[in-house]
Amino acid sequence: MTDQLLADIHELVSCESRSDDLAAVARSADVVARVGARRLGCAPERIVLEGRTHLRWRLGEGPTEVLVLGHHDTVWPMGSLATHPSEVVDGVLRGPGSVDMKAGLAVAFAAVAALPDPAGVTVLVTGDEELGSPSSRGLIEAEARGCRAALVLEAAADGGALKTTRKGVSLYRVEVTGRAAHAGLAPADGVNAGVELAHQVLALTALGDPDRGTTVTPTASSAGTVTNTVPARAWVAVDVRVPDAAEQDRVDAAVRALRPVLPGARVEVTGGPNRPPMETAAELFDRAAGVARRLGLPELRGTAVGGASDGNFTAGVGVPTLDGLGAVGGGAHADDEHVLVAELAPRRALLTGLLVDLLTGDGADR
Repeated sequence: MTDQLLADIHELVSCESRSDDLAAVARSADVVARVGARRLGCAPERIVLEGRTHLRWRLGEGPTEVLVLGHHDTVWPMGSLATHPSEVVDGVLRGPGSVDMKAGLAVAFAAVAALPDPAGVTVLVTGDEELGSPSSRGLIEAEARGCRAALVLEAAADGGALKTTRKGVSLYRVEVTGRAAHAGLAPADGVNAGVELAHQVLALTALGDPDRGTTVTPTASSAGTVTNTVPARAWVAVDVRVPDAAEQDRVDAAVRALRPVLPGARVEVTGGPNRPPMETAAELFDRAAGVARRLGLPELRGTAVGGASDGNFTAGVGVPTLDGLGAVGGGAHADDEHVLVAELAPRRALLTGLLVDLLTGDGADR
């Protein structure tokens, strides 16, 4: 089983798939479709939205009971395989996108293939998750509605923990318009957009609430064009992470209520909530923990994480969601991205067991 998983992961990782390269994502979709069809015994539906290729396997004739969800796009620049080849050394598999989340896709295909009867399972693999799922969000939400559960194959948290809670995400762009003037001859004639932006950055930062776990983080920014001119324009991007919907609403209202401090300046806010919070589905986690006990696997742990995934969307439409069921490893998006090979077969067994439990209602030991 492990050799088969490794072969599939190598095939997937060896096709680079940076999210913003439509041709690369299309090539990757071909590879994912080939690997998935080999394991599941049927070809997927190809769904192209805004030029991005998503893949869907609906198994059986009846309605979907469980959605198995993943993505095949990555953040890695094209050409990264030259410096980060797909390889296994001393029980550690490395390569761009290996843990986030191509190993998770291989685990998903193997787990579903091991089911006595996969009817009722839909496997959805999207191609724009790393961008915030702009084209696939509606598809994900539509596939999830009415399901008993959504199982997300993002990488596990530290130590193999499942991700039971994720913060909601809001993304904004705050643009400031001032008035240009010569910085040496007549600076008082200008309205300094950079200074106004500084006021806005301080106001934004003050919206965070450490006690609640709410963060409001100004990130990329720019002001002005040349060194001897009072800047007429400036902007800042803002990343917001919140624990619950009430906090998301509070921060959204506050950001939209921003007003200029300097006379003559204008402030415009665009953007808004991107992903709702993923709240804990306690019963679903208990099911998974019961499956792990029956299989003799280490005791499962659940944890809350600040990062978002497509699991936020499935939870947002009211479907119990469990995330982090993919590979155990670390270094997502970083030079040390890696997968622990010894954990692949246990993760496959856990997912298969949980799917059986959900599809048949077995699992009294919860």
